[in-house]
Amino acid sequence: MKLITPLQIVLCLVLFFALGNSAHGQDKQVTTFILVRHAEKVADGSKDPELSEVGKARALRLANMLKKQSIAAIYSTNYKRTMNTVKPLAEQLGQTVLQYEPFKDDEIVKMASEHKGKTVLIVGHSNNIPWIANTLLGKKEFGDYDESYYENVLIVNVIEKGVNGSTLQISY
Repeated sequence: MKLITPLQIVLCLVLFFALGNSAHGQDKQVTTFILVRHAEKVADGSKDPELSEVGKARALRLANMLKKQSIAAIYSTNYKRTMNTVKPLAEQLGQTVLQYEPFKDDEIVKMASEHKGKTVLIVGHSNNIPWIANTLLGKKEFGDYDESYYENVLIVNVIEKGVNGSTLQISY
């Protein structure tokens, strides 16, 4: 018998409520964003390090937690550590990882519009993942993560940028 993880339970509940809200009209569709900081990286002094062994294990854990979720798109910044954090999941789902530029408000709005009513996974960095959550919510609710903190997952539900936003913050 396979056990369901707490994250899977939470995601199911989030998607359940999102689907319930979206059934009240096309203009009220809730888009769910799963926001994740990249996994642990090798401390090699470069600007584009690979994942450490611990980071590779975390990337596999993320893939295993999300592999049964209906994810419409996976986005990553153009760095090895972010791309490799979602690579195992993208391979399991048969999806291509799409790239985005951090701190571009119009890109976040475009993601929300293109994937309205669906679930989107975005992997980024200690400073832009909280920024994305704040942008989606239309208010500053989250600050930058500590450089040693990798286990945070933010789930943000919005109808559109700044409209009826809700968040759930969990660790994995």
